[in-house]
Amino acid sequence: MSLIVMCVGNPDGGDDAVGPYIADKLKETNLFVINCETVPENYVGVVKKQKPETLLIIDAVEMGLSPGDIRIVPKEKIGVMTISTHGIPIPVLIEYLNQYVKKIIFIGIQPKTMSGEMNDIVKKSGNELIEIIKKEKYEQIEILK
Repeated sequence: MSLIVMCVGNPDGGDDAVGPYIADKLKETNLFVINCETVPENYVGVVKKQKPETLLIIDAVEMGLSPGDIRIVPKEKIGVMTISTHGIPIPVLIEYLNQYVKKIIFIGIQPKTMSGEMNDIVKKSGNELIEIIKKEKYEQIEILK
């Protein structure tokens, strides 16, 4: 197994729904996609069993950027930047999974709102990210500074 895409977010939480939205769209591909919603810790066993070379974790992340901006969030910034609507904080999850996966890439999409419907700008960025993942160009995403 070379790649697992783990999508995190609340499908009823405004732009936090971008993770589940991406998971739904990627299910139409032959990629190994996990729609974790708000409980990524429930899928640790799947990742451990599959032992992928690369794990992409996608989530809405408050990065102080414009809504819809997509960035790779480096490990040292994850603790400060993530919006934790999840049972376990993403940094704890990544730290644990590091022993089973060679490369973990955490991709954040800047939300506009965390309630109501998903914003069109964020949905458009979700669609762009889907194409990037399909083409395996995710390592070309700008890194958050």
